[in-house]
Amino acid sequence: MIIYPAIDLKDGQCVRLVQGRVENKTVYSDAPATVARSFQEQGASFLHIVDLDGAFQGSPQSLKAIEAIAAAIDISFQVGGGLRQLSDVEKLLALGASRVIIGTRAVSHPDFIASLLDKFGPERIVLGLDAKEGMVAVEGWVSTSSITAIDFALRMKALGVQTAIYTDVSRDGLLQGPNLAAIKEMACSTGLDIIASGGVSSLDNIRALKELENDGVSGAIIGKALYDGKISLLDALKEAEK
Repeated sequence: MIIYPAIDLKDGQCVRLVQGRVENKTVYSDAPATVARSFQEQGASFLHIVDLDGAFQGSPQSLKAIEAIAAAIDISFQVGGGLRQLSDVEKLLALGASRVIIGTRAVSHPDFIASLLDKFGPERIVLGLDAKEGMVAVEGWVSTSSITAIDFALRMKALGVQTAIYTDVSRDGLLQGPNLAAIKEMACSTGLDIIASGGVSSLDNIRALKELENDGVSGAIIGKALYDGKISLLDALKEAEK
């Protein structure tokens, strides 16, 4: 199972939000590239980067910070946040992203993600599947759509999506543990390769997610727990490799 340390970017800083709310922001570093390099030095093989300004404004806003991160590391990284135009996706891939995450735009314009899958392949286009009480959350999690997360995932799978980052918004940033039942249901009901996000706060959480590998859970994104020292990245990586 792959552990993805998270770097959330806002105003050029490395931050964490609680449940996606800007008013619940904690700044952890003014040098995201340094944070990224530190994660690499601790053994991470893949980073998860979110352009929060992009998510809220609808187009990439943190290209300079992402470019600095790309220059500072030699490992893979994925990026999401405000990618709603082909040109935006091309910019991120050109900067060195191994894959990009499409969320809100996939809900409103499924033909957009279909065209990206056709152009770049499912290895480089990942679905950002954010759920609030079982329904798809969009626009930086400030709005909820009328479609269930599982129904939406199945629609995207029919278009060619193979991998989804599944985030339970209600757990994000609260260190209360992931919603294991929902994660397992998503993986088993859709057959997608699921990367779990939201609430991972202990090695026990990682062990529990690892037990879902055979159900289709291939990775876990960890953010606040790393920054607050609840989990060491080294220990998390060791647990995931067992």
